[in-house]
Amino acid sequence: MATDVIQLENVWKIFGKNSELAMKAINEEGLDKATVLERFSCVVGIADVSFTVPRGEIFCIMGLSGSGKSTLIRHLNRLIEPTAGTIKVLDRDMSALSNDELRGMRAKHIGMVFQHMALLPHRTVLDNVAFPLEVQDVPKFKRWEISQHALSLVNLNGFEDRLPHQLSGGMQQRVGLARALASDPEVLLMDEPFSALDPLIRHELQNQFVSLTKTLQKTTVFITHDLDEAIRIGDRIAIMKDGRLIQIGTPEEIVMQPADDYVADFVKGISNLKLISAHSIMQEINSYTVPEGISLADAPRAKEDTNLEHLIDISITTPLPIIITNAQGVDIGIVSKDTLLTGIKGKGDE
Repeated sequence: MATDVIQLENVWKIFGKNSELAMKAINEEGLDKATVLERFSCVVGIADVSFTVPRGEIFCIMGLSGSGKSTLIRHLNRLIEPTAGTIKVLDRDMSALSNDELRGMRAKHIGMVFQHMALLPHRTVLDNVAFPLEVQDVPKFKRWEISQHALSLVNLNGFEDRLPHQLSGGMQQRVGLARALASDPEVLLMDEPFSALDPLIRHELQNQFVSLTKTLQKTTVFITHDLDEAIRIGDRIAIMKDGRLIQIGTPEEIVMQPADDYVADFVKGISNLKLISAHSIMQEINSYTVPEGISLADAPRAKEDTNLEHLIDISITTPLPIIITNAQGVDIGIVSKDTLLTGIKGKGDE
């Protein structure tokens, strides 16, 4: 099986009765979104999107309301059919699946968690989690055993017999996550699952989610409009605008090297201190000129993944620069006080 669990290539979604004509005109004439709307009364929801998600990665897609992020995630389990392009999940072409095969993929291999959980109000927590297994005709004893384990993963032991209205919003969100995990899917699709929660509860669930998905090695596509959330949980981030992907990169790359002014506006309020590592700002050790009268013999050392906040703490204690080492303990770079100040200020502010 391929390393990339999710593969999208040149995916388009055009809404409207004349979508096929609009798609043909886009290919032949290179029409923009406004012209497509004017000429064909069609809305371009997704425009030529391509990306891959390797196994075990949390891939965050973010953008403003109307950017196309929720439309995009619904293509991955074919809740929305693409107008053009190829979507593969677990090496299977989603557009080529029969209805039965598609139901099987959704039931066993792709779990989805929405912002609003849509828990069944008349069913207990345990029965809500077990419901997808019930649909699959899993025997009652087995589905309760599996659901009990899923609830333990999200720290809801003892709440099995409660009804949804007896739970807080954060607890209901955990029930929804447990329900998605119950069938042990390889892929999780998360559409702004924490956006309606209070900040403290949201932060707690974010941390729990990251720990859980990394432990279980779930490949996750996570939709959010909150850059802080994307940076906190994402291995990589994709920025969307008007149905297009503007930039894909690690949180550090997005903040340090914004692709355009739109991305730069997104990241300008983000603190660099815990995000940027020594490796990104250091000067190569072979190119560093030691100032006259200074010896590096007593200079402090830090690993290449040390963040700015920790580097500042080290720098305060010494007038010397900091020697940066790799995982093998080899000296590879230097962070001077000037370099550190540049890192704090950020390249986008230079």
